[in-house]
Amino acid sequence: MSRIDAVMAALAKDGRKALIPYVTAGFPYADVTPDLMHALVAGGADIIELGVPFSDPSADGPVIQKAGEKALGLGIGLAQVLQMVQAFRASNGHTPVVLMGYANPVEAYDHKRGADAFVRDAAEAGVDGVLIVDYPPEECADFAAKLRARQMDLIFLLAPTSTSERMAQVAQVASGYVYYVSLKGVTGAGTLNVDEVEKMLPRIREHVHIPVGVGFGIRDADTARAIGRSADAVVIGSRLIQLIEGQARDGVAPVATQFMGSIRQALDA
Repeated sequence: MSRIDAVMAALAKDGRKALIPYVTAGFPYADVTPDLMHALVAGGADIIELGVPFSDPSADGPVIQKAGEKALGLGIGLAQVLQMVQAFRASNGHTPVVLMGYANPVEAYDHKRGADAFVRDAAEAGVDGVLIVDYPPEECADFAAKLRARQMDLIFLLAPTSTSERMAQVAQVASGYVYYVSLKGVTGAGTLNVDEVEKMLPRIREHVHIPVGVGFGIRDADTARAIGRSADAVVIGSRLIQLIEGQARDGVAPVATQFMGSIRQALDA
């Protein structure tokens, strides 16, 4: 059982929903990420999604794009992200960490260091899951098997436009949880329609029998609580990035903890 499976099972047993914040590694300061991760856990985060900066993202809205550009400018790449996870693991061995990003950095990492270097090094650093936005499920069976052999999960996105056939393809290779993108657009865009999400989740669960998290458009305690009524997990990214942007180095962690605490309280209410 992976760390993600264990956390999700424990939450389900207690009738609680997973709180999953997303932050861009190396933002807003190159050295702040391990401290920020601990601050998120202190505020009630159950799983952390850590964004790997990439120059040409396709799913990220302007807020996360800007954060990624700043992190790249500070010299943050996949190797540095793995070092951050390892630093976090020095004093936290229980909170799952999911790397979220794109194929290019992973392929470049393996090209430089050898076949399957990413899987090996991610496992050794303490990574628990991987979400590669532009890896299609029909081409990921081998990659998923290599991750699972090291107790890591391969997580996929589903969208309002996903067909039943696509959901079935994802179900064959996904583990840990699936991430339902609640909006037809990029991160942080549009207005969340809770009713539409509630209608879509039963369709997804006809095919996918692992937890379903919902993200894109969740910005506050009210929307988190509303989504938590039907989803197994709530993912928050763009709003968190906005809150820590512009903070002094010592102010990043307290702001993150306070925001997470407000969402955690709403989900548990």
